[in-house]
Amino acid sequence: MARPRNRDYGELRRELIDTAGRLLAAEGPSALSTRRVAQRAGVSTTAVYKLFGDKAGLVREMFLAGFERLAEAFEAVPRTGDPLADLAALGRAYRANALSNPHLYELMFGRPVPEFEPDEEVADLIRPTYDALVEAVARCVEAGVFAPAEPEDVALRLNGLTHGLCSLELRAALGSAEEASRHWDDAFDTMLRGLAVHRADSDR
Repeated sequence: MARPRNRDYGELRRELIDTAGRLLAAEGPSALSTRRVAQRAGVSTTAVYKLFGDKAGLVREMFLAGFERLAEAFEAVPRTGDPLADLAALGRAYRANALSNPHLYELMFGRPVPEFEPDEEVADLIRPTYDALVEAVARCVEAGVFAPAEPEDVALRLNGLTHGLCSLELRAALGSAEEASRHWDDAFDTMLRGLAVHRADSDR
């Protein structure tokens, strides 16, 4: 058997996380084991244990990796003088990240591994991604794009919309890529125009 090529820590961590995520997505939680992940990645189980401790540690790092990638996608969105355009760009970044990491999406927002429950430390680590959405909404409120409202409330509704659309698209329920894009554009346009209508009504 050929000896596996050397990989640095970050590269190996990412490869094992992606391997485990694809195994989980394809075969379910009963198939997820450190042994099978190691076999698929072409490394020893010792390497998996050294990086993650055990299966529970691996699942925890898979969960965190999903949000790390989402945070990177959000950070890549430039902040401009148009808060509404920036908010829409965050929605597009959310969608793009989900489509790039479908094998981690269900673990991030569902419970495919019943025994895994994010603890307070994990919750604190992933909170900045949601805070980025709240901040983007707050900028729209402050700029008068949206009516005076609690940014957390609006962010919750927008989050529900993006999550629902992503979940449907990942299950191929929105049709082709072009059809899915149309549904995304129409859904966001409708919601944002609805917020603008509420603003007009409040000024009467």
